[in-house]
Amino acid sequence: MSPEAPVAHTGATTDVLIAGAGPVGLSAAAELCRHGVRCRLVDRLPARLPYAKAVGIQPRTLEIWDRMGLARTVLEAAAVLRGQLIYVNGRERARIDLALPPEVPYEFAVLPQYETERLLEEYVAGLGTRIERGTELLSFTQDENGVTARLRAASGAEAELRAGYLIGCDGAHSTVRKGLGLGYAGAAFAEEYMLGDVEADWDLPPGYGLRSTHHTPDGATDDLLVCIPLPGTARYRMSMLVPPELKTSNGDGGGDEDAVLHGLENGLGNDGTPKPELHHLQAVVDRLAPKPTPLSHLRWSSVFRISHRIVDRYGDGRVFVAGDAAHIHPPTGAQGMNTGIQDACNLAWKLALVLRGEAGPALLTTYDAERRPIGEEVVGRTVRHATQGIESDPDDPRTVLLREAQLLITYRTGPLATHPYGPPEAPQPGDRAPDCPGLTTPTATYPWRLLDILRNRPDHVLLLYGTDLTAISAAAKAATTRPEPPPEPPPPPITPIAILPRETTPSSPTTLPFPAYRDTTGTFAHLYGADANTPTAFVIRPDGHLGARFPLTDTPTALPAYFTTLSAMVIYGRR
Repeated sequence: MSPEAPVAHTGATTDVLIAGAGPVGLSAAAELCRHGVRCRLVDRLPARLPYAKAVGIQPRTLEIWDRMGLARTVLEAAAVLRGQLIYVNGRERARIDLALPPEVPYEFAVLPQYETERLLEEYVAGLGTRIERGTELLSFTQDENGVTARLRAASGAEAELRAGYLIGCDGAHSTVRKGLGLGYAGAAFAEEYMLGDVEADWDLPPGYGLRSTHHTPDGATDDLLVCIPLPGTARYRMSMLVPPELKTSNGDGGGDEDAVLHGLENGLGNDGTPKPELHHLQAVVDRLAPKPTPLSHLRWSSVFRISHRIVDRYGDGRVFVAGDAAHIHPPTGAQGMNTGIQDACNLAWKLALVLRGEAGPALLTTYDAERRPIGEEVVGRTVRHATQGIESDPDDPRTVLLREAQLLITYRTGPLATHPYGPPEAPQPGDRAPDCPGLTTPTATYPWRLLDILRNRPDHVLLLYGTDLTAISAAAKAATTRPEPPPEPPPPPITPIAILPRETTPSSPTTLPFPAYRDTTGTFAHLYGADANTPTAFVIRPDGHLGARFPLTDTPTALPAYFTTLSAMVIYGRR
């Protein structure tokens, strides 16, 4: 159909239209569906791409998927990433072991992107939403009541769809970002790389990656090999510098910007350019591998360049961007897909509250306020690590590891962070709510983790910690009682759960009319900085971050104040 042809007005409506069905778009759909939000998910590709692009899954992403009830399915398909061996000029310089604190429930994992997408797609389909494949977002307009999107189906037919909101998860050359006119500042590295999915017959420790470089006398890197293990026997995704015969530009950092972004997004390089063959990868491995290693079974390969860019804002009005549409950066540390998934989860629960009338529309401005600083930090850090190596990071190894695992992300300085309370070293509003083991109940013969208790609870959760069951019951009643007449908008639902110190009498959990668990090992008290002599309430947001922390006795006033922050948020002078 030509652009001038009439457009069919289908009359169809949906709460949210999501453009792009990669891991970020699928995660947005999953979270929205869990909150009961109607959404349409469109993707211009007719099928998933069979390439192992983003392969690293961070422990924080697994925590998010655990709350969705998806983590076990992912773990059954993924492989563990235990560490990395670093070689320089043929000598082992370092061995990085990815050993996390014992209270962190998941290790680093690896899974080809197409498998991640398959599992998310099946999960979303189970919630009633299917990808509309071969459907491309051509353009959109928005007004104060919604978004009108123009779509083209695989048949070539065009139609208009009316949606309440639009999320662009449509990659580095995003139609949504361009339609909003967002800035996308950054640059591309001059170097070109090739990527390959192969099998290597070597005896590297299972679960360990390899980074091997050759340095010139002045310290510059002139040869590079990075190998990431994948599920399967001896299977690796390898990246390395491109040989001269495969280069697609003069290497000066110039060239067609859109082609650079396209190559980064789909991992295929430019159409019509030579693709690396097995002998190209073998030549680099012969030069840089710790010992002679034959390669085989090349599944796919590509040539690409690395860009680093970030938008000047994550949305405008009723339209938002997430993932590569908002930020792209070097693949160092496998931060990109995982950062995008957290973008999606941050935005989805806020959209759900607004669409259900339980929060004010200005709550959506906090998406940019909370997530863009994270994107800026990730872009800057991955560029430094790509050019100088992660081993050059000035922070102590434990901090570096926790940050790479995305366990240190905080919104403490964001507009939703309430006043801090409790020990300064304890988790505060805006921080990730730590998981912890050792929570017991009289009817189970085994201990639970906090994630077990939070699983499949999409709304806010109020943890009530203390020994006074009367005070805990009163706080829970205050949290769940809706005032008459109800405020406008009404507060969102919240689930009270008691966490009782180990000093509490054994039968006490069964005397409460809502879930209660005993902190048998004292791990919750330790990780949350909770004191049995100072009863405390913790609000956990739907995305697994602390929303508020306050004295238990303050629940009747502190909890409504937190929800008032959500319902009447004013940011940058806009309501």
